[in-house]
Amino acid sequence: MTGPDAPHHYEHGSPVVRALFFIAGIVALGFAVAGIFLPVLPTTPLVLLAAACFARSYRPFHEWLIAHRLFGPILREWHEHRSIPYRTKIFAIGMMAGALTVSIVFFIDPPWLKAALAVFGVALGIYMYRLPSRK
Repeated sequence: MTGPDAPHHYEHGSPVVRALFFIAGIVALGFAVAGIFLPVLPTTPLVLLAAACFARSYRPFHEWLIAHRLFGPILREWHEHRSIPYRTKIFAIGMMAGALTVSIVFFIDPPWLKAALAVFGVALGIYMYRLPSRK
């Protein structure tokens, strides 16, 4: 099928590969849900990953995710414009930076671990900032 209503992803032909994609989608979605409460985990990229895995493994899960009231708008924005909402991106980066700063200042003792966490946070922030966005 071609045109605007054509699916962007198709289920993989191999049942083994579909099962692996399904497991990866469940894991990504689990981490995405955890990312709602733990700002260190970037929810939006993990939801996008879960949707891509479900599109290649089990279409009903993909369709459920697209229709979800919390995750659906992010996924539709990505499918239609290949971007994430600018406010979502800035909010996620800010929450992550705040959580990492509090962790580094108050909860982490070894200096090497503080440095590693700071490098991880900066790299993740740069990655998230470079994702395309629309206002």
